[in-house]
Amino acid sequence: MPDPPVAPPSVLGMLGWNLPTVPLLPVLAVIAAAVYLLGVRRVRAASRAWPPDRVVSFLLGCLVLAAVTGLQIEAYSWYLFSAFMFQQLTLSILVPPLLVGGAPGLLLLRATPHHGLGKVVLGVALGTLRSRLPRIMLHSVFTIPLFLMSYYGVYLTGLLDAVGRSWLGHTGLQLFFLGAGILFVLPIMSVGPLPGRDSWLMRFFDIFIEMPLHVFIGVILMMSATPMVAMFAFPPPGWGIDPIKDQSVAGALAWSYGEPVAMVTICIFALRWRRAERRDSERAGADRREEDETAAYNAYLEDLRRRQ
Repeated sequence: MPDPPVAPPSVLGMLGWNLPTVPLLPVLAVIAAAVYLLGVRRVRAASRAWPPDRVVSFLLGCLVLAAVTGLQIEAYSWYLFSAFMFQQLTLSILVPPLLVGGAPGLLLLRATPHHGLGKVVLGVALGTLRSRLPRIMLHSVFTIPLFLMSYYGVYLTGLLDAVGRSWLGHTGLQLFFLGAGILFVLPIMSVGPLPGRDSWLMRFFDIFIEMPLHVFIGVILMMSATPMVAMFAFPPPGWGIDPIKDQSVAGALAWSYGEPVAMVTICIFALRWRRAERRDSERAGADRREEDETAAYNAYLEDLRRRQ
């Protein structure tokens, strides 16, 4: 574990700049943003539109990812349950919808050239879309338990104490939180091609299944009278932190943090569902009109044949 910060924790203090010794996730966020902007430039250079709201969404996701793993909160997250929980909630609930909202997969297909190395990249991307493993990993039977495992499995099984004290384990958990959130959100929010996609009703059901279940871990943490994670049981004495109160704050965050994000997600999802049904209705109406016109024309030809 790295040395703890000298100053007691505060909201402003956690927002201070303090890049980790090995800033893996902040660097990945910067690279992802740069590659995304390069893709947008290529698409627009080909005189094809790319919505600005997608650009804002993806870049904001990269910014939040870099901030929550690169600012001083990263140093406090090794010793404070509340800081660690805030970091996890941000990585699993807030960052994934922002990244998926940028439609990076669709941008990849549109921006990658169809020759040279680009042809290989497209081949790998399309091969992945057609394979069975991604279809399984994006199914709700897999994504919902995985998402819940990132809470109940991490805190109630001793997993965090077992791996969270090393840089490799700490960073691995961060990647796990981010990956679980992305896998859960992709089938619900993605506008790009996927190996498989449930109906709108099933996706709506998945959102409401997840919402109450992940809240219960917050209630468990708030009601516990003993430290549930040993690595957070003894914060530095100079900070004056009661670990039970800090654990209660972590529980309150788990209980409340995701609700505003979930409501925004539901609103966006409902708007897309309504637009999709409107398009389907218009398409069905056009098909019916075409069938009626074809039937009327055939009847006209039949009438001409009889008159002859």
